[in-house]
Amino acid sequence: MKKFIIAVLDFFYVPFQKIMDRQTFRYIACGGGNTLMDIVIYFITYNFILQKQIVHTSLISISPYIAAFIISFLITFPTGFFLMRNIVFPGSSLRGRVQLFRYFMLVVVCVVLNYIFIKLFVEEFHFYPTVAKICTTAIVISFSYLAQRNFTFKTGQKTE
Repeated sequence: MKKFIIAVLDFFYVPFQKIMDRQTFRYIACGGGNTLMDIVIYFITYNFILQKQIVHTSLISISPYIAAFIISFLITFPTGFFLMRNIVFPGSSLRGRVQLFRYFMLVVVCVVLNYIFIKLFVEEFHFYPTVAKICTTAIVISFSYLAQRNFTFKTGQKTE
């Protein structure tokens, strides 16, 4: 699967090679694909699975837009880690468990940012939830790229 994804990305990289390096292109393609999948899952979950209804559990009730976010996250977290580790940043000198831990920490920060911005956009600015998710994603993705490149999958000397 890894070789197939790399071959497809490298094929589509050719027209972009003069304007960006291969790693940036792979990040945009993989991150963009995973993000698009996240938004589609969010939309389908919010509108059709949850049918815009509050999710009641024995402990708490969760708004449908936050429940849809949680469900989409549970699917796109592992695919995102796979793509970042194996396709975008394969040259990282960090061990896999360190990468996973750092990726998880980064994702927790991104989840908090997603929660804050989705709540803000929906409840304060009265955006439609899918539009709020798209706006939130644009903000969080910029932060995420810098953190992944310089922290989660950094290159350098071999470390534990």
